[in-house]
Amino acid sequence: MMAALAYSLIATDLDGTLLRADDSLSPRTRAALTRAVAAGAAHIVATGRPVPQVVPVLRELGHRGLAVCGQGAQLYDAGSGRIVWSVTLDREIAEVALGKVEAEVGSVLAAVNQDGTDGLMLMEPGFTVRHPTLSGERAGHRDELWDRPLTKVLIHHPELAEDELAAAARTVVGDLVTVTMAGPGAVELQPLGITKATALARAADLLGTGPRDTLAFGDMPNDIPMFLWSAHGVAMANAHDELKAVSDEITGSNEDDGVAAVLERLYGDAPVLT
Repeated sequence: MMAALAYSLIATDLDGTLLRADDSLSPRTRAALTRAVAAGAAHIVATGRPVPQVVPVLRELGHRGLAVCGQGAQLYDAGSGRIVWSVTLDREIAEVALGKVEAEVGSVLAAVNQDGTDGLMLMEPGFTVRHPTLSGERAGHRDELWDRPLTKVLIHHPELAEDELAAAARTVVGDLVTVTMAGPGAVELQPLGITKATALARAADLLGTGPRDTLAFGDMPNDIPMFLWSAHGVAMANAHDELKAVSDEITGSNEDDGVAAVLERLYGDAPVLT
């Protein structure tokens, strides 16, 4: 009888976790993922990026399965090219929440991720994207941010660090929206109660599995709900201290094939399904 896999579902964050800083996937990590999938595990990408910013990466990875996108507000099927589930952020609530945050900390710069496979990242004047490979469209005025359904609002503060801004925002709008810190320049307001774990649970249900069969990898506080939901959470060496505090294991950095090191240990000797 074939031995059961330790984990039949592998959920990986992208930036700072699976991918190197230049958005590339190392040959070693690609081979380790291929081996795990060949042994029978399903791989799900779980990222803060919205679908339009994820599709090119999935294409490069050769990923044809499910992807948790937009911090859990979207579940995308790369095989069919469609969003199978999504939830939008009420635009009136988003505008009110943004106003409350500014009343607490002073002026911020804002951008939004629009819903849909063709949704834009729309930025008000002065907002800058702090990821080297991502970009957005420039709005003429903040009011334009609310013209289309959206999944989240991104905010920058001229002086406060991301952790400080996220903490302040939670204090004043935590009952209106979910506040997430996902990395440099990535404090985000999303639908209340929505996290990566929300869409990951839906994906697992579609695949006929659940949390006790799930292995998760991440590097930032936005991965905490996913770690708490999963049986085993692996933080990268470059991970935020808040995520390391709730992790079951710490591996090497994203630049040093930390994901591959764990997958090789768990699936390296697993028989390949034919």
